Amino acid sequence: MSNPKTGVKDWAASKAKTTARLGYWTAAWVATMAVAAFGPRLIWDFQTALTILAVLVNLGTGFGMVAATRTYLRTLDELQRKIFLDAGALTLGVGLVCGLSYELLEDIGLISFEPEIAHLVILMCLTFVVGMIAGNRRYR
Repeated sequence: MSNPKTGVKDWAASKAKTTARLGYWTAAWVATMAVAAFGPRLIWDFQTALTILAVLVNLGTGFGMVAATRTYLRTLDELQRKIFLDAGALTLGVGLVCGLSYELLEDIGLISFEPEIAHLVILMCLTFVVGMIAGNRRYR
């Protein structure tokens, strides 16, 4: 017979482990993004080979983060997955609608500056956080 209490502890330990792993991959991705963005200008004076290497390392780390997210999702229960999926769907919708509208503003001359992808990334991150908080509050 299996011990239900042990199963809960195993699940909690597994979730904590995959959460930490996702945090490490995310931090590594952010760090490699910073190196790829600022390294050419501040460290290696735009040397093409080093710049390409930095971008490739960033891409590889990004895909590692995606894989860690997938593993993390597998450790969530059904409700936690629903909350995550709802927040992700909201983020995708807001990012798509606002991103395209933001670009359109420049195309039709309502703003004089070029839209920056960083603005869209910030909006999407904030949307996801708000979606996760709202989802967790809704199902408390």
